[in-house]
Amino acid sequence: MALNPAFVGRTFARPGTYLVGREKVREFASAIGDLNPASHDVAAARALGYADVVAPPTFAIVLALAASSAVVKDPELGLDYSRVVHGEQGFEYVRPVVAGDELSIITTIESVKQLAGNDLIATSGRITDATGAHVLTTRSLLVSRAPDEDPA
Repeated sequence: MALNPAFVGRTFARPGTYLVGREKVREFASAIGDLNPASHDVAAARALGYADVVAPPTFAIVLALAASSAVVKDPELGLDYSRVVHGEQGFEYVRPVVAGDELSIITTIESVKQLAGNDLIATSGRITDATGAHVLTTRSLLVSRAPDEDPA
């Protein structure tokens, strides 16, 4: 089933804000094997001019996934999530994320198209801090694989 092209330009907001916790940053950094002292030690981060520990660049996926879940769960979009593979993910930073940041995200569907029978949906997520300042933009491409052909 083709995705609904009327969804291009539609936005989805993650409810509320996300308070970046020091331990969450440390846990995430440890989970991905990031040994950067600024992601684990407050003194090391402050020595570099940051207010608190600095989140690894991919930490923003925590917010991006929460916001994009509303996109993929919308039945009117027509996405069969059981057939989805993650095609691409990117992050464009204005400034690093640090513990103590209170962040919001609005996800926008940038494009919906078909290629070789596969449905592709591209999204972007604008993440802002408590003052409304732009912190970063996430970009994602999901591919919903074409249904298997009947071998008969």
